Amino acid sequence: MSDKTIRASEIGEYVYCNRSWWLRRVHGVRPHNIRPLEAGTAYHEEHGRGVQRAAVVRRVAYGLLFTAVGILTYWLITGF
Repeated sequence: MSDKTIRASEIGEYVYCNRSWWLRRVHGVRPHNIRPLEAGTAYHEEHGRGVQRAAVVRRVAYGLLFTAVGILTYWLITGF
C-alpha cells in the first residue's frame, strides 16, 4: 500500500485524535499499548469468522426450508 493511501480506520483515528494520527503517520511513533491492540485485532478476526459461519448456516437453513416447503407442496398436490 502506498504511503499516501489513507484508510478509513485512519480517518477515524484522525477524527478521534489528530495529534496521535500525525505522530504515527508523520513521525513513525508507535503506540505503547501493543498487546491490547493485538488482542483487539485477534478478537475482531475471530468475530469476523463467526459472522461468516453464521451466514453459511443461514443459507443452509433457507435451503432446507425451501426444500421442506417444496416437498410439502408436492405431497399436498399429489395427494401423498
